[in-house]
Amino acid sequence: MSSAHIGLSEDLADYVLKLGHRESGAQRRLREETAGIPGAGMQITPGQGAFMAILVKLMGAKLCLEIGTFTGYSALSVAAALPAGGKLVCCDVSREWTDMGRRYWQEAGVIDRIDLRIAPALDTLNALLEEGMAGRFDFSFIDADKENYGGYYEKSLELLRPGGLIAVDNVLWSGAVVDESDSSPDTQAIRALNERIAADERVEHVLLPVGDGLTLARKL
Repeated sequence: MSSAHIGLSEDLADYVLKLGHRESGAQRRLREETAGIPGAGMQITPGQGAFMAILVKLMGAKLCLEIGTFTGYSALSVAAALPAGGKLVCCDVSREWTDMGRRYWQEAGVIDRIDLRIAPALDTLNALLEEGMAGRFDFSFIDADKENYGGYYEKSLELLRPGGLIAVDNVLWSGAVVDESDSSPDTQAIRALNERIAADERVEHVLLPVGDGLTLARKL
């Protein structure tokens, strides 16, 4: 979420956008269309999309989970990195914004790899557990409403196999996590999750200053 990078000047961010990764035509057009709509800042950075795609390929991931899809840039990045027969389950509540993404998933030839479920994400995650999917997923990306981050993290851990990876976006929250005067529910939820992951012996983790802050947590 957010096209800005913590600690990067505008010129340096533009340089990274130009040379830091390759972007498909479908990705670029989706990014450009998203830039013109309300809430465009919720889109991940292109570099983050490329980073997650490489992670998915390095892991040999075949079954992935996305909690919060918006207009589908992250889903497009991950789905394109999956092998034939791979699947990405996307959780979102907006048909309007995900319909935008579906056009580009179709254009890129990855729509058959994406299982989009329109419902509150916790309901979808619970349904997956009831379907017997615990311990089956390779990768989970969390980028939805912040107040439920703790629940999304716990459900992702249940759904991931040992060695599976969780990526959590916005963990620096534009610096608000260190602003003691900020006691908003979103900020408090992110702080709480950061502290939980740091102390969680079920995972090994790293918090990276990528985009608006990205935590990677590997299930042990």
